[in-house]
Amino acid sequence: MTQPTNVTTPSYDQTRQAWRSIWQETNFARELATLAYPRARELLNLYLPYLDRAAPVLEAGCGPGHVVYHLRQQGYAAFGLDYAPEALLPTLAHLPDLPLHLGDVHHLPYAANTFGGYLSFGVVEHFEQGPTDALREAFRVLRQGGVLVLTTPTPTFVDGLRAVADRLIPARRARPPRAAYYETAYTGAQLAAFCRVVGFKVLKVVPYSHSFTFYGLHRVFRGKGYYQTSGLAEFFGKLGRLVAPQRTAFATLVLAEKPRT
Repeated sequence: MTQPTNVTTPSYDQTRQAWRSIWQETNFARELATLAYPRARELLNLYLPYLDRAAPVLEAGCGPGHVVYHLRQQGYAAFGLDYAPEALLPTLAHLPDLPLHLGDVHHLPYAANTFGGYLSFGVVEHFEQGPTDALREAFRVLRQGGVLVLTTPTPTFVDGLRAVADRLIPARRARPPRAAYYETAYTGAQLAAFCRVVGFKVLKVVPYSHSFTFYGLHRVFRGKGYYQTSGLAEFFGKLGRLVAPQRTAFATLVLAEKPRT
């Protein structure tokens, strides 16, 4: 989320090191199981109709590669790339044939016009220089007619509550960053604008994962499993989707296309 302006945020190198440390605790099976959660199924249902099984698909910033594995099980020619070897190596130790590559989304090791789909789930919000450079690389490696599937966290009513608390409680304004990595939140309009700047045609902008917005508010919204939401969170998520779909969504999905010329 957006950091207070008087707090120094982590740099790109610090962010990369933070994720290398986080992924040391990676658990492929646990991450794969999250794809059965309602919010994950919602996302899959939103973007899978736009992917072509006959064309290779890249997940850039794939973490341990659980999405890549799942897509390949469904018949997609999926590949993964991440800049943290700690995310990839444990998976490759058990699944050596899974096509996971080490690399940076700003300098992809692939030729232009290679992929029919480019997936970016919660990646570009971690770059303090913004998402434009990464999106330019996505545009380069996609074929004409190829589809970009882009998600980031989005500002919610929870951010507004925190901002009010910061104004009312001066001591909060001097607190350190909430995480060791850089992160910002983009509205759907902002994400769409970034995509258009580099040449994409925006097809759809969808707020989603409404139940997870409530996860951090109180333990009553948390389920028993790994980052699972409770039934109460699911209820309020459905209500939020109806009455305030933008402000109660945890994340935004942008579907965009590299134009055919």
